[in-house]
Amino acid sequence: MSEIANLPDQAHQPYIDLDDRRRAALAEIDNAKFGWFHIRACIVSGIGFFTDAYDIFAINLVASMLGYIYFINNKNKLPANVDTAVKVAASVGTMVGQFVFGWLADKVGRKRMYGVELIIIIVATIGQSLAANSPALSVWSAIVFWRLILGVGIGGDYPLSAVITSEFATTRRRGAMMAAVFAMQGIGILAAAVVALIVLVAYKDAIQADINYLDQVWRLVLGFGCVPAVCALYFRLTIPETPRFTMDIEQKIDKGAKDAAAFLERGAAAGDYSEADVMARSEVPKASWADFVAHFGQWKNGKVLFGAAYSWFALDVAWYGLGLNNSFILSSIGFAGGSDAYTTLFNTIVGNIIINLLGSVPGYWITVFTVDKIGRKPIQLGGFVMLTILFLILGFGYNAILSYSSALFLVLFTLAQLFFNFGPNSTTFIVPGEVFPTRYRSTGHGISAASGKFGAVVAQVGFGALKDIGGTNMWIDHLLQIFAFVMLTGVFSTLLIPETKGRSLEDLSGEDQANFVGPEKEKASRA
Repeated sequence: MSEIANLPDQAHQPYIDLDDRRRAALAEIDNAKFGWFHIRACIVSGIGFFTDAYDIFAINLVASMLGYIYFINNKNKLPANVDTAVKVAASVGTMVGQFVFGWLADKVGRKRMYGVELIIIIVATIGQSLAANSPALSVWSAIVFWRLILGVGIGGDYPLSAVITSEFATTRRRGAMMAAVFAMQGIGILAAAVVALIVLVAYKDAIQADINYLDQVWRLVLGFGCVPAVCALYFRLTIPETPRFTMDIEQKIDKGAKDAAAFLERGAAAGDYSEADVMARSEVPKASWADFVAHFGQWKNGKVLFGAAYSWFALDVAWYGLGLNNSFILSSIGFAGGSDAYTTLFNTIVGNIIINLLGSVPGYWITVFTVDKIGRKPIQLGGFVMLTILFLILGFGYNAILSYSSALFLVLFTLAQLFFNFGPNSTTFIVPGEVFPTRYRSTGHGISAASGKFGAVVAQVGFGALKDIGGTNMWIDHLLQIFAFVMLTGVFSTLLIPETKGRSLEDLSGEDQANFVGPEKEKASRA
């Protein structure tokens, strides 16, 4: 029995009951049998990540098309500043969206914000696909604007999908559920290339007769990104609030307990409540700036936030630095250039499909099937170690490897893609959705994710500015060496995070959960 239960003052009895009910409801969720409602939660969240990845990485292919239409006088390529702006805009917006939506989800609720980010994505996707030149605004400026807005919606999806999945998941399969949601990123990247290939091939004769038909191709490729978002919108707007938010932030224990039982039974909220149910409130720690500082000011909690945030930053420096600037990879393996625009674009798209099928997609799904067996920390640590080694080999042996065999270069790069995704690219998404208390779970994930996108912005701007020092792609080897060093720092930041496998969210919260519900004065005296 809890400490409060042993107190002689019977005025504490209501808090004893609420505390027991809260623990029982959370235990039901943590130990539930895996069912359709868990699969539905993964699908609804996963479609969002499919859309996010599609929209982010489709621009890598579209940028090549824009060069042929709008920059004929620049050797059919976007100027460096335009290329950087078009590619980095979504990352800047994403960084803002991750932080803002992360905070809002803890402030007003997961349910109230879920779906809002998809609406933003849908509107911005349509907007960018309809961008055009005008006397006041160039087409690429309009694309940059809409991709900035698009990024805000994409950013909101990160903390919301992660936290909703983790708070509905069973303890035993929480890692796999979150990894499956994130694995849709790999499918989305692949889908962007497949859709681009289908549309390009469909327009082959028209493009070869008149290159301006590429203007229709890139609009269709970008516009398709809103289709899965539209399909998922209804389900996101109707998903129930998580019982953890209801109990720990809204402080309605009875309502949260009944919602938990209803979700496990039929995957929905319990419905109407009596006034007594709704007003059965508790006193639990409340989010505030002072409480945030007090909680994360403790080294045991602060180091976890720093470790999660910096690990994501380190990962995204290399992940986005290469992912949105992979033309040198395609050139190295013989999938770049061609006799005309159609052939060049066809080779570029096919090369992207090969790279993703060989390394990226398998890596995500290996994580799904192993993360609850191996653990998050070993996968992240092993991934950073392997990436450090691979980038050292690729960086210091870049010219020698290419001179010896392009196939060897492809094998090494494929291994790097594998260990990105069977490694920190998956676990940096999972861990921040598990290690923070309910009142800061979404905020903490948003801070960690925004740190990652800051790394992406640094990488994309830096990559564009540095790669051509001394000539086209002449500084690539040094960039790969820099990536090796950054991956090494990720090894050390990983040591700051706990292993979350098999542990409840309350166990990972960094605070005493024994007598969580009760008068603040009693909580203060126990502290």
